[in-house]
Amino acid sequence: MESALARPVVRVLPSLGLVLVTGGLLLLGWVAYSVLRPLPAAPYRYELQKEGSSPGSGKLDTRNWPDLRIEKYAMLVDGVDKPVAQMHVARRGEGGPVMIDWRNLSEEPMGSLDVSFPEVASLAQAIDKHTSQKAIVLGWWDTSRQIRLLTGRVTPFDAYLAEPAITPSFWRAQGRSIDRYEREFWGAVPGVDVQRKFAQFADALSADVATGVARLQELVGGQEAYIAVSVSDIYKLGLMRPQRLGVASRVFPLQSNIHGDINAVDLWARQKKYAGYELQKLSGNAVRAYFLTDARSGDTLLAHMLPFTTSRPTGLRAVQLVYQHGDYWVYQIPAVDSTQEERPHEKAE
Repeated sequence: MESALARPVVRVLPSLGLVLVTGGLLLLGWVAYSVLRPLPAAPYRYELQKEGSSPGSGKLDTRNWPDLRIEKYAMLVDGVDKPVAQMHVARRGEGGPVMIDWRNLSEEPMGSLDVSFPEVASLAQAIDKHTSQKAIVLGWWDTSRQIRLLTGRVTPFDAYLAEPAITPSFWRAQGRSIDRYEREFWGAVPGVDVQRKFAQFADALSADVATGVARLQELVGGQEAYIAVSVSDIYKLGLMRPQRLGVASRVFPLQSNIHGDINAVDLWARQKKYAGYELQKLSGNAVRAYFLTDARSGDTLLAHMLPFTTSRPTGLRAVQLVYQHGDYWVYQIPAVDSTQEERPHEKAE
């Protein structure tokens, strides 16, 4: 009886092995095809509109940097008649392009959040005034590239890091194509060490104040150091660290009465039960509001450094405010107290 029952099993096992091997080969073939097949084109392209803008023309006053070559690009999408965004990039010599001005022409940000060159220029001049040439300046990688270009200060994150990807929801399935196109356009391949340090920087900003400042001090290694943050950094950090920081965004039209604008944003925040908000003036008659979705998000270091309704950056003691204009806030990172570090090692008398 037992031997009769065992025979079918013996016959089935070779067939089962053949099925598993065949399935494995098919799986490997699919993986190879997925990796090696050509990626589709990105859903947009940057088209050069103007090259060599004259210094001092319009809002792009580059007279303090006469050696820069300025280029204007439009972000074009097939099937859309008008550009969805416009940007200016600057180059020095044979160096790669650095974005210095960005204007979204739709409510949903595409590629980048809005950047105003006049404010970037003011930021660079303030850094020249308030910091020494040997100082390290931390900032989001796009701000860091602008600071490096315009001031020559040491900025650890001066490569195009592409974090986070700022794309509308209907483009997210094309993330690989977008990433390839962006890296080809900006011509930058960041090293592993830079990527690791930028991840540590994001961790510091999304931590509580004391922990975050301590992590920033570790990054700069006791050197004279500052940090420049923008109101839009909260949105980017929320995309990178959503488990620590809840952020929402919405564009509101500007009214003739500023109190009406604030009331509209405040009403929206209360309806959504958001913890707090800050505003960014956009080009044209609009403001973008960034909301903290819960109280815990307001306890992060970055939220405390920005002008949310739940924070008071001018009274922040863990870092020292040295400059504020428009979207930008610059703080000095305190040096680690070496005497306190040595006390645990002192011998008792």
